[in-house]
Amino acid sequence: MTFTALDTEHSIRIPLNKITLDGILYVPRISTGIILFVHGSGSSRFSSRNQFVAKSLQKAGFATFLFDLLTPEEEKIDSESLEFRFDLELLSSRLLMVTDWVVKQSLTRELPIGYFGASTGGGAAIMAAAERADTVKAVVSRGGRPDLAGASLSQIKAPTLLIVGGDDSVVIDLNKQAMLSMKNIHQLEIVPNATHLFEEPGALDIVSKLSEQWFFKYLNKQEF
Repeated sequence: MTFTALDTEHSIRIPLNKITLDGILYVPRISTGIILFVHGSGSSRFSSRNQFVAKSLQKAGFATFLFDLLTPEEEKIDSESLEFRFDLELLSSRLLMVTDWVVKQSLTRELPIGYFGASTGGGAAIMAAAERADTVKAVVSRGGRPDLAGASLSQIKAPTLLIVGGDDSVVIDLNKQAMLSMKNIHQLEIVPNATHLFEEPGALDIVSKLSEQWFFKYLNKQEF
């Protein structure tokens, strides 16, 4: 696959073993790093909230890659049975395959990698980052479920920012419980008056700014 144009979005089809995943890749002319977006349950590369954060990060000089974790056939099955959306082993394995693909592409192979996970994607991002400690340099979780990452919580080395809405009390508690197992650099940021989907005016702006600062701080550090 060849894509050479900068400062433009590329629609990508990623062949991975026996499946193909769809994605949207943007690489600015001068890139600070590349952020892989790991969407939550029932979502896709077209998530309006992840698209919002991605656009903000692009303006700050980051490459972004939003992609589907499931094939269209799997999406159809999942919409009826919820079979895949909480299968964190499957989701993190897909993320790992996409990560390995990114490091082989000419436009992106030199860029430090960060993960931005939402909802269940936050747990999948932590699991994958623990598997690729030498590759993944920073993780941000928005309204995420790090508690689903299990043993990976104590294994992840990448600095991890957990962002939760102030009115999302259940997820705040789940994130605090997860933090008890984390040994890496980690931080919890609570966005006042925001609910789980951060639909309140200005909430996603805060998420974007916090994410930008975290990635700027940690993407290019070699050791933690």
